[in-house]
Amino acid sequence: MSAPAGEHDGRLAIVAGSGMLPHFVAEAAREAGEDPFIFRLSNESDQTWDGFDSAVIGVGDMAGLSRLVKAKGIGRVVLSGGVKRRPAFREIHVNLRSLMKLPMAVKTLLAGGDDAVLKMVIALIEAQGCKVLGAHEIAPDLLASTGPLGSIKPSGDDMRDIARAAEAAEALGRLDVGQGAVSVGGRIVALEGVEGTDAMLARVARLRSEGRISSYRKGVLVKLCKPQQDIRADLPAIGRSTVENAAKAGLAGIAVEAGRALIIERAAVLEAADAAGIFVCGIDLGLPGGLV
Repeated sequence: MSAPAGEHDGRLAIVAGSGMLPHFVAEAAREAGEDPFIFRLSNESDQTWDGFDSAVIGVGDMAGLSRLVKAKGIGRVVLSGGVKRRPAFREIHVNLRSLMKLPMAVKTLLAGGDDAVLKMVIALIEAQGCKVLGAHEIAPDLLASTGPLGSIKPSGDDMRDIARAAEAAEALGRLDVGQGAVSVGGRIVALEGVEGTDAMLARVARLRSEGRISSYRKGVLVKLCKPQQDIRADLPAIGRSTVENAAKAGLAGIAVEAGRALIIERAAVLEAADAAGIFVCGIDLGLPGGLV
């Protein structure tokens, strides 16, 4: 658990994108005695923030963020949730503290890969005098542990698919493209791009229905941190929709990186996985053999 309020420098703020993760982080912060302020990203944040002190802010509005940081006494910031769109040039507003980073920031925000963008966003927030924390530092219970997490365990064939998909996901991450890969019978059939995990799994389901993926082999989804990733932002995450879409794609299960991936609504995820007859497990790439 995080330390109680009063043991930190400044109020905690949560930059909230889409999905449930920001809400879980905010609730975990409250349980630890914090009074988190919520930066609701315009056109991204899709949760109801009744009962929380919050304000809407544009993705590229560093000047607005700086004003709120000063007004609300914010000293620590957590980035959480999805961001589907990059800011247009006209939406980028900077203040004096971020002006020196402006040329590189604009170039990165408009054209950089996701990891490069997040690192630049962290640098811009730190330029406002704030410390950036990872969501897992506030809500450590969301982190995946090593081994099978539900009642179903991967088979020997599944383990071979996990190893193959992990190789592909790591290579994909080095290119700063995505975090996930699907292997069926030792063949990489899908890599995650900007469309995200659920859309990739829908593509796998379509390919299987078209007969382009074997109906006799199930396969697995693996999600890993990018090797160069700053773990304070965009840790791989799965939720109930991931399980539901993996089942629709005919997969045997899902493997995520233990200690470096988040499971949103863990109890519901594992209940759904058990009901669908698929496994969810955490893999440790540092173990002998590289897996569980």
